[in-house]
Amino acid sequence: MIHHSLSKSELTAFIKEKAIELGFLDCGISKAEFLSSEEAELNKWLEEGRHGLMTYMERNKEMRLDPRKLVEGAKSVVTILQNYYPPVKLETNDNFKISKYAYGIDYHSLVKSKLHRLTEEIKHFFPDLIFRIFVDSAPVMDRVWAKKSGLGWIGKNGLVLNRKNGSYFFIGHIILDLELDYNTTEAKDLCATCTRCIDACPTNAIYEPRKVDARKCLSYQTIEFPIVSERSPKESYHDWIFGCDICQDVCPWNLKFLPTHQENDFLPKPELLAMRKADWHALSESQFDELFEKSALKRAKYAGLIKTIDWISG
Repeated sequence: MIHHSLSKSELTAFIKEKAIELGFLDCGISKAEFLSSEEAELNKWLEEGRHGLMTYMERNKEMRLDPRKLVEGAKSVVTILQNYYPPVKLETNDNFKISKYAYGIDYHSLVKSKLHRLTEEIKHFFPDLIFRIFVDSAPVMDRVWAKKSGLGWIGKNGLVLNRKNGSYFFIGHIILDLELDYNTTEAKDLCATCTRCIDACPTNAIYEPRKVDARKCLSYQTIEFPIVSERSPKESYHDWIFGCDICQDVCPWNLKFLPTHQENDFLPKPELLAMRKADWHALSESQFDELFEKSALKRAKYAGLIKTIDWISG
């Protein structure tokens, strides 16, 4: 059902405006189509086994390359950036480190709920809208869509970089059956000759500019498979026990003034701010469940987290 009170351009502008009103950093829109230029590279990466034990990446390859296989009649991909750069950071002295994105509650639910609110706004005009919302939870090539929609370029660490906002953001999408105005100019790659992220990676996971071997990445080793993965030498961990921000922390685009997030749910609990190494070592499973009840840290599970702490400290 099409409501003719808004033109394609007006609807596109309306969606972007509402996204900013909802507190997203930015919003871009691209055409839902087969990602032919990404196919060969994805196949090569998988064939070389650089995805490690993340076998789901092989299973859904066709969907990963074509959003129209995820949503019937899909015409557009609306992509948003959600800031998670914290106004307060965990103490680094006598402490273990966790990725900044995991300071507060698990981001999936917060970003999804905001995207649902955005779709409700669109449904005022198109009640029969066919759509699906994706936040890092399905075979969607997040970074490719962010790049296509003009929200940034792919940095040498493989992450999307945005000139104003660095790289501390989540990427989410609404894939829908509406035709919209699409971005035509991709952001200029501003990495130039800089290789700080490659040089700083303690496990040499960035084996070529923009190519990351997941198996070597500390995020993979501490989150995806903290129990069974082949570990890098403990000296490589630099006290990271959940995720790793090194390649972001050294990036010049993150060293300038960055806006901090405005989400109370992303703030660390006072108990987490107070933690030091001795507290992590003494952490019981019930304390873990309470402290990280809605946190992304649950993904590593208590046993996985303790295994990492023991490995580093052994």
